[in-house]
Amino acid sequence: MSVPATPSPSAALASGAWGDAAVKFGNSLGAVAGFLGILLLVFLAAGRARGRSSRPLAVAVFLGPAVVLLSVGLVVPLIRTVYLSLQNDDGTRFVGGENFGWALSTDSVQKVLVTTLLWLVVAPLVATGLGLVLALLVDRMRGQAVYKSLIFMPMAISLVGASIIFKFVYESRGAGQPQIGLLSQLAIAAGWDDPPNWMLSQPLNTFLLMAVMVWVQTGFAMVVLSAAIKAIPHEVTEAARLDGAGGVRLFWYVTVPMIRTTLVVVLTTIMIITLKAFDIVRTMTGGNFGTQVLANEMYSQSFVQFNTGRGGALAVILFLAVLPLVAYNIVQLRKERRVR
Repeated sequence: MSVPATPSPSAALASGAWGDAAVKFGNSLGAVAGFLGILLLVFLAAGRARGRSSRPLAVAVFLGPAVVLLSVGLVVPLIRTVYLSLQNDDGTRFVGGENFGWALSTDSVQKVLVTTLLWLVVAPLVATGLGLVLALLVDRMRGQAVYKSLIFMPMAISLVGASIIFKFVYESRGAGQPQIGLLSQLAIAAGWDDPPNWMLSQPLNTFLLMAVMVWVQTGFAMVVLSAAIKAIPHEVTEAARLDGAGGVRLFWYVTVPMIRTTLVVVLTTIMIITLKAFDIVRTMTGGNFGTQVLANEMYSQSFVQFNTGRGGALAVILFLAVLPLVAYNIVQLRKERRVR
């Protein structure tokens, strides 16, 4: 008589885990299908509406889901973050502005704010400047579409992917060992026998991290500024040339003023992206060796040290820092639309 085989505990656990995952996946699909079904019914009802109520009903139907999703995804988390910033480390006691006082008075956090400010100034200016130079140069070359595609290509790479690429570029080994990092190889070719460990060299490592952001954002700046330069009326540049302007003078006194609004928009957009830079620092150094920035410090306080109060305060500071840039961007875009 054969004895039925008893499944091993690991197999039983695996089958149970797969079963739970299947149930959760089915519940998620059911929720999504139900939500889409309700939307479909509402849209059909709005489409059949007639009379004075048809327009308000259509506006409410089409804007309502977006407002709900934005509230759930943005407004509620914002209110929750502000609430947590006024609580202690585990959110059980109200402490007022104590977390903000800690953020503005602690030496380590002040260094983080200075490093973040350095990022905010250097990376956007360099990326925008390089983008402008490349826009001027590439537009005069044959096959400019190919060159623009190659320069813009890093924008298709996530910041984590770009960080991993540059992590290999900055790879450094001890003296006498074969170097696999491109930067170390270039240093040896230039006569530097023992290049340093680039990620440990302060403050050089911070600027090397900024190079990743510049590499990714330069293509964006080039494409937008190139379009703005091409939109300058031909009559304006011809009149300037007839008046004797050419070369640097034509660029500085005609091209730059004509694309000033676009320059400001590109610069502030890259500043917003830079201010929220988290991926590069987290992937390459983890915020160590003097490279910590505000976004990564917020993550560390909230999810590494589990101090939700301080993490929330840093998140609010980051939000308040981004807000003026966004408002200024909106004002500039509205001015440009009025001119057009």
